[in-house]
Amino acid sequence: MSVLGRRFAGMRQPWQSLVIPVALIVVITVADAVIPVDIVLSPLLVIAPAIAAWFGAGRWTTGGIGALAVVAQGFIGWRFGVLTSRNSLMQALSIALLSALVVLICVVRDRRSRELAQVRSVAEAAQHVLLWPLPSRLGPLQLACLYLAAEDQAVIGGDLYAAARTDSAARVMIGDVRGKGLPAIGEAALLLGAFRETAHEHAALPDLAAALERSVARHLADFAPEDEAGERFVTALLLEIPDEEPVIRMTSCGHPAPLLLGPGNAVTVPDLRPAPPLGVGMTDPGDYTLDVLPFGPGYTLLLYTDGVIEARDHDGTFYPFAERAVQWTDSPPEALLHHIERDLVAYTGGGLDDDVALIAIRRAPTGHPS
Repeated sequence: MSVLGRRFAGMRQPWQSLVIPVALIVVITVADAVIPVDIVLSPLLVIAPAIAAWFGAGRWTTGGIGALAVVAQGFIGWRFGVLTSRNSLMQALSIALLSALVVLICVVRDRRSRELAQVRSVAEAAQHVLLWPLPSRLGPLQLACLYLAAEDQAVIGGDLYAAARTDSAARVMIGDVRGKGLPAIGEAALLLGAFRETAHEHAALPDLAAALERSVARHLADFAPEDEAGERFVTALLLEIPDEEPVIRMTSCGHPAPLLLGPGNAVTVPDLRPAPPLGVGMTDPGDYTLDVLPFGPGYTLLLYTDGVIEARDHDGTFYPFAERAVQWTDSPPEALLHHIERDLVAYTGGGLDDDVALIAIRRAPTGHPS
């Protein structure tokens, strides 16, 4: 698109911002001309530019509507022979001044909208750098991921996920950093970088968990505020899914157990033996346990952060995650997350108290690409 075309595209406004104010001016002008003289409707003309701005009109459109309202006020004064009267002139001046004020409000609003758009674009770029989109296929696995930020206008937070391939298996991590804001995002970036670097270097998940603990501990020792010593940690769930074995290996570092969805609306919660979260100083691989569960073709593993199970409705009732997920056990990963997102937003009324991250992993019933 050319530069001129982009400018005209940016000037386009919703049709309501032009049609409704103009129609209002016409209706008020005609009504004022036919009703008895003692009833005056012309002061209502000032509503037109306000409605235009409310519908999202730009400053030029709003100013044009205001000028049209002043012209309509002049026509009404001319129609009744009072165009130059003090009252008619004051009404026209009032409409002009209020229209100018509305235009000024539009200028401020548009400036803030541009700033917000720039901030969102930076945040989206940061999200793509921090949370790499998971591939839709990873060996014999089908994957889908979803991230919902609790803070208004935000797209990233302290929840995290990542995936990596080894020679004969896929490794996945999902985690949740305690706290919010930039410190949480920084710790999430640290853990993601450590996972991507070490996921290929350790043969067992407990060894990988110990390596991640050392990375988090070094970071907290160097950068965590003294008044928050011992209060900063990360819950994480590490998974390894072999290509040729119908099992899944998991090591939990204080993270909620996933849901295992099976054919026939079967939903189970694995009984894991979680270790403490990362960041509390447990650097010995023997401190972490390895849980092995069956995971055959047609089954789906649903990983999540606690923002899902801690979501509440307007009565304060927690979201019944397992009971809701049972409806879509046969859905592929992407459709499954779509159903959960729509249901969760409807349940909470669109207000989340914490960030939400979800990963759906399904073992394909057929062979996988190399």
